[in-house]
Amino acid sequence: MPAPSVAAAVCVEFALILGGLILLWRLVFDPAAPRSPPQLTAWTIPTTEFVRFLLAVVCCTLVASTVGELLLKLRPLAGPPKIIFLTGCSQAGMLAGIAIFKLTIERLTLSGAGLRASDFVSGAVTFLISLPIMVIISLPWRGLLKLCGFDLGKQDLVDMFANARSPLLLTVMIVLATVTAPLVEELVFRAGFFRYFRTRVPRWAALLGPACLFGALHQNLASFAPLVGLGIVFSLAYERTGRIGTAIVAHSLFNLYAVAQVFAGIS
Repeated sequence: MPAPSVAAAVCVEFALILGGLILLWRLVFDPAAPRSPPQLTAWTIPTTEFVRFLLAVVCCTLVASTVGELLLKLRPLAGPPKIIFLTGCSQAGMLAGIAIFKLTIERLTLSGAGLRASDFVSGAVTFLISLPIMVIISLPWRGLLKLCGFDLGKQDLVDMFANARSPLLLTVMIVLATVTAPLVEELVFRAGFFRYFRTRVPRWAALLGPACLFGALHQNLASFAPLVGLGIVFSLAYERTGRIGTAIVAHSLFNLYAVAQVFAGIS
């Protein structure tokens, strides 16, 4: 018999997935659902400026990671603290690259920048819709990997959350997972890659390409296909609302949900 806390967590998970299925039907598949044109405007920058965007993000990430490694020589860390520290440095570098690009190269307002109350609503709806989609993709994907003999190990961060004992380290990990990572990854993959390519290549390629990069970033084969699906859902939500805040909130809620699963013992 599962512990009462685990049983309660499973019930909550089932309720969230059921709610997502209802929303998926009502908003996407129901013939009577209202249809509105995409609100995301085209990103009309030239290719040279997009390359500068990529260079700014990559170079700042490398610089921040190098600085982090140098700091570790002054005060060495090992195990999870070292990984978390370097992850934070990389994310800070990516944010710095985006900021430098916006302030020095493209002095234009980011489409749907800032957070509004409506972003929390649309983000929550997007998060709920993503849950049944993730389940639908994950089950056959994991079955295929098992059939092919692949190891379905957990992501390193999942193990670190499960085994974290320091309250400070745990707090930093939660902030990185639910605040920094969603902000950085949505600005790069959705507001960057997807927004640029959606008007320049076939739509399926604009959706699939950034989503595959997003899935590969997490370096875990078992979660690759589900994360590709998640990336596509976030891109569609961003396209439909024109608000990057929608994708950021949905991503943050999903990561918070994943962390809660680890703590509840069902992940």
